[in-house]
Amino acid sequence: MEEHLKQLMQQLGHAINDTLSGSLEIKGVIAEIKREGFDALLVLEATIGFRPKDDDEESPAGDHSFSEQDWSFLKALKISDPPEE
Repeated sequence: MEEHLKQLMQQLGHAINDTLSGSLEIKGVIAEIKREGFDALLVLEATIGFRPKDDDEESPAGDHSFSEQDWSFLKALKISDPPEE
């Protein structure tokens, strides 16, 4: 895999981790779990795929569309829709 793409993937992983780590809502729930006498361990797995972009693609999602649940998840991670071109 191209080195630059590897670096971008690593940056994306750090950005997702930082977003989750900085979430006041997540911190609050974990604190409540600890107050209840439990340790909390949060492990998430994200699968991120990449493919070369076709020059004639009209939308950033290509042939795929996102459901409301997809957008809600991305919004929770503070990821918004790409700007209109």
